[in-house]
Amino acid sequence: MTEGSPLRSSPAFYSKFLLCIAGLGGLLYGIDVGISSAALLYLTKTVDLTVSQTSIIVAAVFGGSTVSSLIAGFFADWVGRRKMVIVSGFLFAVSVAIIVLSHGFVPLLVGRLLQGLSGGVIAVVVPLYLAECLSAGSRGKGSGIFQFMLTFGIVAASLTGLYFIHQAEATIAAAGGNAALIRAAQDHAWRSMFLAVIYPGLAFFIGAFFLSETPRWLFKKGRLEEASAALRRAVSSDEADREMREMQELALEDKQHTETTSGSGSLLQRKYVYPFLLACVILTLNQTTGINSVLGYLLVILKQAGMTATHAAQGDLTVKVLNCLMTIVGVTLVDRKGRKFLLSLGTGGIVVAVLGVAFFFYAFESHRIDISQQVNARIQGNTLSLSASDVKSWSPQGGSGQDSGAMGLSILYSYGSGDKLATLVSTDSAPLAVAPEVEAATKPLIIRHAFLSRIPAERTGWFVTAFLALFIASYAAGPGVVVWLALSELMPTRIRSAGMGIALLLNQGASTLIAGVFLPAVANFGYFSMFLFWGGCTTLYFCTAIFFLPETKGKTLEEIERNFDPARA
Repeated sequence: MTEGSPLRSSPAFYSKFLLCIAGLGGLLYGIDVGISSAALLYLTKTVDLTVSQTSIIVAAVFGGSTVSSLIAGFFADWVGRRKMVIVSGFLFAVSVAIIVLSHGFVPLLVGRLLQGLSGGVIAVVVPLYLAECLSAGSRGKGSGIFQFMLTFGIVAASLTGLYFIHQAEATIAAAGGNAALIRAAQDHAWRSMFLAVIYPGLAFFIGAFFLSETPRWLFKKGRLEEASAALRRAVSSDEADREMREMQELALEDKQHTETTSGSGSLLQRKYVYPFLLACVILTLNQTTGINSVLGYLLVILKQAGMTATHAAQGDLTVKVLNCLMTIVGVTLVDRKGRKFLLSLGTGGIVVAVLGVAFFFYAFESHRIDISQQVNARIQGNTLSLSASDVKSWSPQGGSGQDSGAMGLSILYSYGSGDKLATLVSTDSAPLAVAPEVEAATKPLIIRHAFLSRIPAERTGWFVTAFLALFIASYAAGPGVVVWLALSELMPTRIRSAGMGIALLLNQGASTLIAGVFLPAVANFGYFSMFLFWGGCTTLYFCTAIFFLPETKGKTLEEIERNFDPARA
């Protein structure tokens, strides 16, 4: 029995248990990404946050992942993969407790950063764990299950949000305009969304104690008997013997190569540069598709495209269920059609989808009107109060939209520092009231800009939903399944954990940057600008998949490593 493993079982049972725990890790990572989408509907109404702070709260998960993805590989090499899995579960549980008890920006930021730290460790260590434990024939399936559960986590977060949105909206409707009751319902809704996800976190944390260490980490540490025993727990005896021989042969070749070339085995050696750079490029471009921002802001995007809150929540759920289902398709095909085929097909579909969404947003965002002067004229006593009739009166169509019969007003304002965003639609029953918080009571109200634009018909929202469904379907069946697999497969064993950490650092860094600038960018330049940017980046991703990515299906990690070394190929 290997270190720290109290669970004795057959290879078939242990492999299923391993996949179950790894799947829970993917579930938590998906929850990290998806839970903020619905929570934002109420969080910003009960906690005083600027536009930048709201973006930072969303991006904090990716920021935390950026930090932990860099150090997770180092610690996974030092203390082992299994212990880092346990640490990630602990961080997730603590993060939920902090967020639920938060009443301001700083504790919310800390809680979301901890969620990100947990997610970053999971993103590095779980695919690493699967790659080093599963056989060549099931490695694609294992990575696919991790990605499937990640998408299921996003669906679970969406379902959780939808449930509490219905509760909150029913309570708000019954409140009869009572501001205190409405605020209480909104506050309870977003806190409940975060609290509900603690249970899978605890299951993952407890289950991790029953895992064994990976055979390749044990082999790397010179614990050959434990490595052999760990292999036999997950694969058949014949397969274990074959993989042990390959590890020993490769270790001997490395030793001989080092002796003859005085090489150090660092990332700068020629045989490591190509796979390392390729993995870094793929991981970075994977985030510049805009996937995490689309998932994190999906409800906001659909509402902006003309859908009601309820229909936007239903569209959000539909897209995320599709994400889950198409991941199953990707898992089925990844070991049949190969990594290169799926990545090329998926990135091509994403390009079409994001450019389609950009077109629809440009069609109405390009006609917005700046009415800052009229809005400034309505400021009284350092406060602003507007009703739906005001929006109608300012409409160039004389009170009706060109298409949907509705006009939307978007106001970017501040009291001294920190821009905030307020919106009002000509069909809203509740007025818009802008007033300073106590600490900003003496600071003047500044209107940065006030844009009036027509609200597209709800059918436009469903067209946007259809393109976003294509986006998600293409991503789920292609990059979503392949990216984690490519990351773990491309890296040679000697540098795998460190290399994966650096590649994930770039991945999460890109994700953090995009999520952090999303709301300020769309407030100033429109949604079409972000989708157009993502389209350009994904075109580069498509070219990388077509021209540079080698096929790795059906090959052991040692065979893949030899293919990148001209001296051994």
